[in-house]
This record gives sequence, C-alpha cells and structure tokens, in this order.
Amino acid sequence: MWRILAAAIVALTAAVLPISAPAAAAPKPYADAITHHAMLLHGKSLTYTARAGTIGIRDDKDKVAATMFYTAFTLDGASPAKRPITFLYNGGPGSSTIWLRMGSFGPVRVVTSGPPTGAAPFRLVPNRQTLLDVTDLVFVDIADSGFGRIAPGADVKKYFSTDGDTAAFGQFIERYLNAFGRWNSPKFLFGESYGTARSALLSNYLQNANVGINGIVLQSSLLDASLATPYDAGGADTDDWQYAFWLPTLAATAYHYHMVAQPPSTLAAFVGEASSFAMGEYREALAMGSKLPAQRRAEIVRKLARYTGLSEAYISNADLRILGFRYVAELRRKVGRVQGVYDAQVELSTLDRAQEFPAVDPTNQLTGPPYFALQNVYLRTTLHYNPSVLYRAGAYAQIQTAGGWDFRHNGALPMDTAGDLALAMVANPSLRVFSANGYFDMVTPFQATIYTLDHLNLEPSLRRHIAFGFYESGHLIYANERALQRYHDDLERWYAATLASTR
Repeated sequence: MWRILAAAIVALTAAVLPISAPAAAAPKPYADAITHHAMLLHGKSLTYTARAGTIGIRDDKDKVAATMFYTAFTLDGASPAKRPITFLYNGGPGSSTIWLRMGSFGPVRVVTSGPPTGAAPFRLVPNRQTLLDVTDLVFVDIADSGFGRIAPGADVKKYFSTDGDTAAFGQFIERYLNAFGRWNSPKFLFGESYGTARSALLSNYLQNANVGINGIVLQSSLLDASLATPYDAGGADTDDWQYAFWLPTLAATAYHYHMVAQPPSTLAAFVGEASSFAMGEYREALAMGSKLPAQRRAEIVRKLARYTGLSEAYISNADLRILGFRYVAELRRKVGRVQGVYDAQVELSTLDRAQEFPAVDPTNQLTGPPYFALQNVYLRTTLHYNPSVLYRAGAYAQIQTAGGWDFRHNGALPMDTAGDLALAMVANPSLRVFSANGYFDMVTPFQATIYTLDHLNLEPSLRRHIAFGFYESGHLIYANERALQRYHDDLERWYAATLASTR
C-alpha cells in the first residue's frame, strides 16, 4: 500500500513541477552572478551580497562530475570568523531547493494564499521573517536539479543514492567553506523532508571529516524508514505504528474543520490528548489484532470517531486503521472537498466523491505555480543569473531514468539515519537540534518524529540539546504566514541560545 501511495505522491508532485529531460551534453559554464542589495528589517538597514552560481563536485579522479547550483546571501561587513552560516536544502529525494529559497527565510518571499493562490502575476515581497540578520544563508540544489547538471559519462546512480547524495553535499559544503574562507564560521544545516535525513547523515559525515556543525534544523522530518514511510525506503508497509503516528495529525485536521464534539479550547490541547491516546490505548489495541475483545474494540472505535470526525461505521470497516491519504479523501467527502496531504488545512473541490485517494494535492496548487514563476524572475532578473538552460525544479525524470533512488544506507534497508544523528551528537556534545513540525502534515506526521528523536539512546545532557517547535501549518511550514512568524521567532531564539552555548 505504501508503495502505491509513494507513486501517487510522485505523480502529484510531478504534475505541478516542470521537469526537463536529461541534457544530452554538459551545459556550457556560466559565470557566477554577484549582486548587492539592501533591505529594512526591524527598523535597521541590512546590506548584503547575493551570489548565484555553481560549485563543481569532483570524482575520485579529480574531474568535475557534476555541478550543484546555489544562491548565497551574506551580510556585508561581518567577520567570517564569527558570522554564522546555514546551508539549506529541500528533500524529495530529487527536489531542488526552490521551496525553501522562495518561501522560508531568505531575503524575499513569495506571497501565497488560498488555494488557489490565483493566476499570474504573483507577488514577491521583502521577507520580514528572513534570518539574514542572524545567519548567512546558502540555498543548495541537488545535483541535476536547478541549474546544476551531471556531466556526460559520470556515474549518475552515485548521485541518486542516499550515501552518494550525502557525499556530494558534504563535498559541496567543504568546497564552499574553502572558496569563501568560512572554515571557522559557526555552521548550521537546515533540511526539509528528505533533507532531514540528509542532515542527519551529513552531521556524522562532516564530523568524520573534521568539519564541526553547531546546529541542525530538521523541518518535517523523515529519519527512520523502519517506522513506515511513503518513500519506498524499505519501511514496514504493514506495521501498525504508522496508524498511531498518523492519528494526532488526523485529530488536528478534524479540529480545524470543526468536526469535533465539545473540543478543548486550543488545538494543542486536543492534539496532546489524541497523542496520549494514540501512543497508549490505540497502539495497544492495534497490537492485539483479532484478539481485541468486542467491547474494547467498540470503545476504541468511539474514541477514534471523536478524534478523527469520521463515522464509527467507516472506522470499524477499516479495522481501526486509518491511512492518512485515505482520510483526506473521506473527511469532507459529503460536501465534495478534499484536503492536501502536505497540508490538510488546504482544500479543493473534487470531481469524484467516490475516490479512495485524492487525485490532486491542493497544497501543490498553492505553492507550485507562484514559486516556479517568481523564482525564474528573481534569479534571472534580480540576481542576474540567466543561463540558457531551464531551471529544473526537480531531478525526478533523471532519477526515474537511472532506475530510481537507491535508499540503502551503508548497504542496508530500511534507511535509518537517526543513528548517524545520534553518533554526531555524541561525538560533538555542543551540537544542537531544532525539530520543526506542522500539525497538518500527513506526509511526515510529527508523532513519528517525536518518537524517533525520543529513541536516540542519548544520555540526559544530550537529550536536552533537542528542541521542538509545532506550528499550525503543513509540510511547508513557511507557506502559512502566521506559522512562518512563529517559526522565525522560535529559530531566532534557538540560534541565539546555540551560539551562546559555544562561546
């Protein structure tokens, strides 16, 4: 079932992400573009330099086998030895970093509302929630996405694998530090979705290369595929844990749509109640299987109906096991509405009220067209990086041609990157982690992240180095402006505390 859902997610994503066919030849080199800018932030003028360009990734024969595109925003006049630098990237695996670059904490932000966001022209505004006053920002695209390309004759599969991708990003970071004299800067990693797995692996990879990391931001995490995953990473497709992990997100969604009888006064209170039930009574009931007594089963059905807003008949027929991707098609079926799997707050009407899974993800309609249009304008016009090749929002077509992503880590499945994060935290006791989670994210439900980070087997002093943030948003937390403001404020405090702890 998970593999079917994975194919559906890829299809939904591909439908709104323009994907170019693999190039027949390596693109001609294009010079980095350097521009200078100023913005007013909190009553203070910030002047900064933007650099858009590529860095070559070399093979074991020291030949450039791939290029990775990036945009860097660095505060003018700051001392490199003291100025923090953060490397940011999206996930997929295979996605470029268009989403974080254009929607999160850079100096500009795409305005989204809806869906639909509306038709062009879209709006690009100075970003009052930028983190540029706290840290320099380097947004990095995976090889063969963005304006980066894999050279003809290079081992393509190497870059489309868990460990090969880690090595490529690790080399990119080292080469960037080398090129711009940033070796002694406080260093941070910021990954979203599969990018959180990349960050976990990179933290250990770079630590082993004597590149210390000060902090990691994990947004919408996927760390341990053994807890079941829609990414075909060798997870347990039939394990009951997935239903327990999904339930608090389903409860948040029911609360949002006012489908909960006598709800608590706050979303957080209701989600906390649902989480306790999910990890206690519900998980125990699922573990009993057919041995669950009829009376006890009826009690669980009634409670699930309260938390999810679904009918007791539906829950009973589903054998108490509610797939998040079915839930968004079922919850408001009677009124012909379907919610997004990336953000269940976002909904569209449906043409097929009998559908088992949503045919279109509303969240993609919210962000896809405006992000893609305005990034092309921003990169080519404002930053003056205007090569003849098209910007690739993802390398999905190339990955498919190469036989798919290889999720093996150290030769093994399921992919488990949590252990690498734990090793990095043990080797570097100063390392801090911030886990950012959206209440309405069906793709990487927050309860699974809590469970994973609570089971790193760290001693108490290191466990205290993990902080959590929960927001009324979805997978792309920053797409909701109110959530973005809270997220920004939490991160500013976290950066300050992390930097203070290492002084």
